[in-house]
This record gives sequence, C-alpha cells and structure tokens, in this order.
Amino acid sequence: MQFETKHLLLRPWTEADAEDLYLYASDPDIGPIAGWPAHRSVEESRISIRKFFSVRPHAYAVCLKSDNRPIGAIELKMGEHTDLTEKDDECELGYWIGKPFWGQGLIPEAARVMLHFAFEDLGMTKVFCAYYDGNEKSKRVQEKLGFTHQWTTEGIELPLLNEVRTGHVNAMTKAEWLGLIA
Repeated sequence: MQFETKHLLLRPWTEADAEDLYLYASDPDIGPIAGWPAHRSVEESRISIRKFFSVRPHAYAVCLKSDNRPIGAIELKMGEHTDLTEKDDECELGYWIGKPFWGQGLIPEAARVMLHFAFEDLGMTKVFCAYYDGNEKSKRVQEKLGFTHQWTTEGIELPLLNEVRTGHVNAMTKAEWLGLIA
C-alpha cells in the first residue's frame, strides 16, 4: 500500500533504501531524541529495514514526490509493536524526519493521511502519540494535529541509550478527528 499527499509519497521500505535511511538516521539529533541510537553504518540501517520496517504492516518511508527517496519514517504501531494500548481498535502513531526537512510541515502532512487511514480504513477509535521531554518538535507536531494530553510518565528506561526519561502521551479519538476535518 502507498499513500500520496501534496508533497509526499508514503510507501513501504525496501532494503534498497538503506543508504538514504542511514543519511538521516545517523544524525545524532534524530534518533536519540526519539529514544533510539543514531545508526552507525549503512548495514545497520539495512538491518533495521529488514527486521523492523519491512515486517510491520503499517510502517512507511516518507519520501518527497520529486525523487521518491526516504527522508523520514511514519508508522501506525499496533499489537506487540506498541506499549500504549492493548486494544485492537487503538494504535500508536510514530514518526521522524531528517533534519534538513524540519519545520516544513511535512510530518503533519504525512500524519494527516495516516490518521485518515487509521480511523477510516482500519477502524481505529483512538490513536496515541508520544514524545520525550526535550523533543519540542514532536510535541509541536502533535499539537498542530489536534492530539490532547493523556498522561505523563517519569522514569522511563531507555536501555538502547542507557538513559531514563520523562514521556508524554497524547491521543486523538475518532470523534475528535471527525470534528477537525468537518
């Protein structure tokens, strides 16, 4: 499955995307703020595509329409891939984008398509989205989209980074989403 917006293509990842993924995922300002370590090699990016992105049903490369090369990622996480909900009709929205594309409104553009897909096609009743303290860009995306604060958790262990952080969880119900698009 693939989605198209005004500026973007959201499409499944392939191993051929490893170099483009590495280009942005190796930036220390990208992964660590989201809770994962910066990639150290193209091969590590290839393994991430193989083990994570390509096996999850709703994980997409965020690509500019002009060249179809990945500049970020977006995913609807369900079941064992999220710890924010155990309900079958709820999921988590996750995303990131390469630093050269910050502040251009591209992730909100991609997220709106994913929210439509979640509520209209997958039958979700609620979508969660989270960020860690200090990730103001992700917080701002969630505010722009209309997510509302649900809870804050202190002392979240991030073993991949050997850190402990405070996390904030926001959510949007289908009714709230319908009110936003009306």
